[in-house]
Formats: sequence, structure tokens, C-alpha cells
Amino acid sequence: MSPEKLTMMANQIATFFRSQPGTDQPQRIAAHINDFWEPRMRAQLAAHVADGASGLDPLVIAAMDHIRLPPCSSSLFKYPGVNWPTAKRGSAP
Repeated sequence: MSPEKLTMMANQIATFFRSQPGTDQPQRIAAHINDFWEPRMRAQLAAHVADGASGLDPLVIAAMDHIRLPPCSSSLFKYPGVNWPTAKRGSAP
């Protein structure tokens, strides 16, 4: 999927959660992305963030600390510039 499409989708999620009460919007954005985006889409989003996060809402960028990434072995070849967080490596999709 193109970075533009992923950015649009992620920003729509951020817009929704920004309007909700509380201070846990990044965690709620991440939970939504973890629940509904396939691992490949999450990896592409992480690659886009690593490439400068052009156009992404700051809440989406903050949510990246909570988004589960696919196992390193299946993603590094597609996204060699991404430094996968160790704590997330190998987490269940």
C-alpha cells in the first residue's frame, strides 16, 4: 500500500481518537491499528515513520511505541532502513 494511503488511514484514526476523552489517545490508536491492520501494513507504517513520517499526525507517531511490529526475520528484507524495536520483535500480530 502506498505511504500516502497509509498516512490518510492512520490520520483518520488519529482524528477520531483525538475527539475522545482521556489522555491515552496514542495507546488507543495503537490498539486499533494492532487489531485491524495486517502485519504488513504495520511494517509499512513503521518504515514510513523511519523515513521521516511525512504527513503523519503527531498522535500516530506517538502511537508507534505501542504498535506491534512483525517479526524481524520477515520484515528486514522489505524494510532494511527500519530499526525494529527489540521489545516489539516477534510479538504476536
